[in-house]
Amino acid sequence: MKKTDLKISEREKRESLERKRPSDKRGTAEQEKKEASEKREAAKQEKKEASGKSETPEKETSKVKVEQQQGKKKSNPKYTADDITVLKGLEPVRQRPAMYIGDISTRGLHHLVYEVVDNSIDEALAGYAHNINVSVNKEGSVTVTDDGRGIPTDLHPEEKRSALEVVMTVLHAGGKFDKNTYKVSGGLHGVGVSVVNALAEWLEVEVYREGKTWFQKYTRGKPDAEVKVIGKAESAKTGTKVTFLPDAQIFKNRTFKFETIAERLRELAFLNPDVTLRIVDLRDGEEQEETFHFKGGIAEFVRYIDATRPSIMKKAVYMKGQDKDEAGRVVEAEIALQYNDQYNENVFTYVNNINTLEGGTHLVGFRTALTRTLNTYAAKNNLVKENSVQLTGDDFREGLTAVLSVKVPEPQFEGQTKTKLGNSEIKGIVEAIVKPPEKRAISHAARARSNPPVCPASLPIVRSTIPSTASSTSSKETPPAAVRNRVGTGGFRLFYP
Repeated sequence: MKKTDLKISEREKRESLERKRPSDKRGTAEQEKKEASEKREAAKQEKKEASGKSETPEKETSKVKVEQQQGKKKSNPKYTADDITVLKGLEPVRQRPAMYIGDISTRGLHHLVYEVVDNSIDEALAGYAHNINVSVNKEGSVTVTDDGRGIPTDLHPEEKRSALEVVMTVLHAGGKFDKNTYKVSGGLHGVGVSVVNALAEWLEVEVYREGKTWFQKYTRGKPDAEVKVIGKAESAKTGTKVTFLPDAQIFKNRTFKFETIAERLRELAFLNPDVTLRIVDLRDGEEQEETFHFKGGIAEFVRYIDATRPSIMKKAVYMKGQDKDEAGRVVEAEIALQYNDQYNENVFTYVNNINTLEGGTHLVGFRTALTRTLNTYAAKNNLVKENSVQLTGDDFREGLTAVLSVKVPEPQFEGQTKTKLGNSEIKGIVEAIVKPPEKRAISHAARARSNPPVCPASLPIVRSTIPSTASSTSSKETPPAAVRNRVGTGGFRLFYP
């Protein structure tokens, strides 16, 4: 090969390399740009992972639930026997406390006290307890003491341990199922005091029986030791003392309100005129106490409710009666009512001393009978013109204050909190007590000459839709001098002989 050709060949190679160099530079720049982008993505990922690790287990659980709800993350597709959980002892109560006490707020907190007090009231209904004391202690615990028979402490034949421990630690264990120990009781399911034990950080119980003082302590529902005798008791002294502190793991707010507990004890004192209830607050700076005992019963309860509302009656109407349910068991009912010059209805209903806030069949029976009775009275005494506007229950309940208390051997409540009665037969029993039989009816004139009545046959209240310019009677008979009129919505008048 000639030298000239060699030089040309070398020159061409150099020129070719020169042409390739810009492309290589561009490739290098793109490569560097790509690597930088990858580094930024890696940094972002590391930051995200670090943030994820810092989340609390609660947030992670909440995030999983949200993802499941949004369909982003599905639950474990494998569903086997290993996934079935069996809760034993008092575990169900701690797992789902609201099912037993309504909620875990202030309402549920005070419900713990009511459950223990209700056991003492059941002893009073059976005729064995006459004094019930409640104290709010300095450290925030509550003590409930009664002078009933005391919870049995002897060996249970089936459980082979003290009956006291069985009552305090086993759900659905109690003496209110066979109706031999308690004919009527507010406790029904045998879960009340055991629920309190389960939701308490600690609970102590003392029983006074047979001249001895028995004791046992529990921590979150579990006994610290066996039931033991810690001393002697007076030979005639009997009763039960329960002290507990609500568990901070369950209740965020563990502060009891004196007024809330006192209001419940006041109700029970009205409903049980033979029982004395006392509450004392021992907390620093809040020392106070009250004692409740009302011989007048629910009639006095009605006057207490209407203390700030002027009554248009001389005294409350009181009714009491009894009948048998479908199984032949005796059901008792008592009602007290009066009217005031207001327009609101205030009716309070109780079943075995339990406040049925949502009413039930007993309330339905009372309202039905009240409407029918007063309509019949108005028609017979020509207080409402024939073929005129028909009076309704709302007309008769305007300005009404009433307390209805029934004693039912086998009440059917809706849930453990017992806010509504479901026994269908109670409606008819209450109706029969309120509705007067025909043979007891007396004339309007005779009623005006008599003293204020106390029987359902002579209810002195009638509400009429007669216009204010019309005569109050269709006959020439002059209404009694004691008649009091009040014109309300639609020209309603209220007559009280």
